[in-house]
Amino acid sequence: MTDLIANIAAIVGPKGLITGEDVSLRAADWLGTTTCKAKAVVRPASTDELSQVMKLCHAAAQSVVPAGGLTGLVHGSDAGPDDIQISFERMRAVLAIDPVGRTVTVEAGCPIQAVHEAVAEHGLTFAVDWGARGSATVGGGISTNAGGNRVIRYGMMRDNVLGVEAVLADGTVISSLNTLLKNNSAYDLKQFFIGSEGTLGLVTRAVLKLYPTPSGEATGMLALDSYDEVLRLFAHLGKRLGSGLTSFEVMWRDHYELIAVNSGRHTPPLPGGHAFYAIVEASGVDPERDADHFATVLGEALEQGIAADAVIAASKAQAAGIWKVREDIEGLFMATAPSATFDVSLPIVAMDEYVRGLRAAVTERWGADSKVIVFGHLGDGNLHIVVGPRPWSEEARHQVEELVYTPLKPLSGSISAEHGIGLEKRAWLGISRSPEEIALMRTVKAALDPKGILNPGKVLA
Repeated sequence: MTDLIANIAAIVGPKGLITGEDVSLRAADWLGTTTCKAKAVVRPASTDELSQVMKLCHAAAQSVVPAGGLTGLVHGSDAGPDDIQISFERMRAVLAIDPVGRTVTVEAGCPIQAVHEAVAEHGLTFAVDWGARGSATVGGGISTNAGGNRVIRYGMMRDNVLGVEAVLADGTVISSLNTLLKNNSAYDLKQFFIGSEGTLGLVTRAVLKLYPTPSGEATGMLALDSYDEVLRLFAHLGKRLGSGLTSFEVMWRDHYELIAVNSGRHTPPLPGGHAFYAIVEASGVDPERDADHFATVLGEALEQGIAADAVIAASKAQAAGIWKVREDIEGLFMATAPSATFDVSLPIVAMDEYVRGLRAAVTERWGADSKVIVFGHLGDGNLHIVVGPRPWSEEARHQVEELVYTPLKPLSGSISAEHGIGLEKRAWLGISRSPEEIALMRTVKAALDPKGILNPGKVLA
């Protein structure tokens, strides 16, 4: 092992290698509650350096675990004492912007927010966005096929990636940096790496699709008193706003009141007491006309008895205040710990009954002191769920997982909408995937990583 580390050091230089006690000084998660346990951290500065490192690791059958912004929630980047962590923090550049072809080429360690800021100077936008944009990286978003707040209009990460470059387990570089919207030349190789959580290859660069920046955005929040009203509002907005509807986020009452009303961390956009709170965002090309139309559409929802109350942001600061309630994940964790978090998808029409059943099951097993907090990207069928059984134990966590995941199977739901599988959901993959699908996944894994050194144990046992 000493020889392997020395040979890696010769490739990446003193800035590219961290060993000894310095490794344990590094955080292993975005909250900083755990520290890195890897035997070493390698920080390549280029695809070529990573390729050379992987050739050495492959020859030595040395396991490697990729790390981006550490904002994942399924332990997909956990590294053990026998692993080498591959950090992309020295590969953060925005390499090229094509304002005509509407593409940007970036390195894997580039934060999502840095992409947003770079392309904004050209009147363009990268449509994928989520609360951890300042820390989460492009490579991490690609490896987990991340979603975010605008999926309803622009799709997941997969829908916004035109090409990737990746290093395979044996150091082979697959450079498929396609910039074309239409390219049907046989297999779309980038799909091997999107959503595979670093188990098939390590993404080093990517070409992302861009859109013209909307001339104006309108943001509002509505309070609703029944789930039927939520469904009616979604249908109403889809009919009246069409493709201009960018976001449709819904918070159940317990989530809204916990974060917006009772935490002291925010000014509530609307009073508490209603069953649901929906954040609605629309964008367009005519700011004045679009704003008037947005106000008209929300007014119609009030007049038709769909919504009980509504507020429209009068400034970017007010819009940001509305979104901060939804994106205050740190505040949510602080208020509910210890707890288990979930990211599931299921048909929108089945959500109310599913949540009611989960609440009843948790209360029956652990009592009314237990917490069940629900919110999510309802417009694209994604719920985030936080369950805090009392008293807390690891056995209780496992029981909660069963209560959350098992009802999804008859609904053809997914145990992971956008966060991936990692270690945390691996045992439950059979809920959402057939034995034949899992067998094919193993075949692909064996073909691309025969020694099993890429992010071992993640996704597949």
